[in-house]
Amino acid sequence: MSKTDSSRTYTMMTEAPVGPLIIRLAIPTIISMMITALYNMADTFFVSRLGTSASGAVGVIFSLMSIIQAVGFTIGMGSGSLLSRSLGKKDYGAADTYASSAFFFAFTTGCLLVVIGQVQLDRIVSHMGATPTILPYAKDYARYIILGIPFIATSFVMNNQLRFQGMAAKAMIGLTAGGILNMLLDPLFIFVLKLGIAGAAIATLISQCASFCILLSFFLRRIPSTKLSIACISRKAGTYAAIIKNGLPSFARQGIASLAVIALNRQAGFYGDAAVAGMSITNRVFMFIMAIAIGIGQGFQPVCAMNYGAQKYVRVRQAFFFMVKLCAAIMSVCAVTCFVFAPQIVASFRNDPAVILVGAAAMRFQCLLLPFHSLIFGTNMMLQTTGQSNQATFTACLRQGIYFLPLIILLPRMFGLTGIELTQAIADCLTVLTSIPFAVWFLRSIAVQHTGNG
Repeated sequence: MSKTDSSRTYTMMTEAPVGPLIIRLAIPTIISMMITALYNMADTFFVSRLGTSASGAVGVIFSLMSIIQAVGFTIGMGSGSLLSRSLGKKDYGAADTYASSAFFFAFTTGCLLVVIGQVQLDRIVSHMGATPTILPYAKDYARYIILGIPFIATSFVMNNQLRFQGMAAKAMIGLTAGGILNMLLDPLFIFVLKLGIAGAAIATLISQCASFCILLSFFLRRIPSTKLSIACISRKAGTYAAIIKNGLPSFARQGIASLAVIALNRQAGFYGDAAVAGMSITNRVFMFIMAIAIGIGQGFQPVCAMNYGAQKYVRVRQAFFFMVKLCAAIMSVCAVTCFVFAPQIVASFRNDPAVILVGAAAMRFQCLLLPFHSLIFGTNMMLQTTGQSNQATFTACLRQGIYFLPLIILLPRMFGLTGIELTQAIADCLTVLTSIPFAVWFLRSIAVQHTGNG
């Protein structure tokens, strides 16, 4: 991209009305997030036809997928936030350094994780909460997922870098194409070629490699403002420290989420495979719904980051409030729909009365807090993209870590299986109450800076 095109992007991000701008950036991001969630649901849907234990295996390995995504999001969000603020300051050399360094950092880290994952496969799957009957399925699924770690992680890096440069549509194309391919390959490999649960994993591996190639092609053709080049890779430890520091909230959010799923699977495992499958299905459905909230937030992030870098703090406030109101309205509609039709939604995945009983109850509890996720995600994303790393990391740890992990141990002892179904909803309530003061603090601080600049 030429400097003229970069200047046009800067003008659009810092002068266009924030509401339509966020919607414009959010729509392709929501689509890509929903497609990603949808093909994860597709794995659950098709694999569930193989039995309750196979369905539970997908839920167990979901925590592994979260760890892989955590690596990609950490490096991608960290570098994306930094390069976007650099573009806001019109420092194009720094933006190229962050983009290139993050790409090769992610791919190298992914290769290292492949070696560790294949050597420690049995131990990893066991510790993720697989019961003896789920274990064989989980190993067959995980073996191929691990091979794709470098491509999955680096795809998330490129996706986030494109988003932070205002190219959400290009980012959408890469992830959406892979997601659609995955949904087409799932039934072919599982049922036609009779590869079983391993077929679902192979389909995911192929689709992730396809996404990687599409996203890489955009950078090789110099479509975004930044370029990927070996010459631009930083040799300074400080560059990588800055990327990790700015991406740490994403790692906390995704990495702790994987620990939460492991803890959930282990606790649910005491009540049988049906409990694991029921909670797994609920998690996948809410992952699909959360894709909308996260997509809106990711449409807000580049607007927030570039305007913060340009010291246009009024636009940062306007963007935050628009994003929260829009997200809350959409989540309210989703909450009512899922609350009313919870049993039917669970049954569409696995028509087992025991699975439906667990999944429907958990789904209805979580629906009660769903509209308030706009504040949870909005506050955390605003803090992260403006460089408030300590506060962003803390708020990212709240929902699935600081609150969920103790509750998933305590509540089942007090209320049995109902305690497991209640845990996420109670953790969400506490997270909302804790996030509000952080949002108020930051918005007041930039109001003071705006007054000082004025």
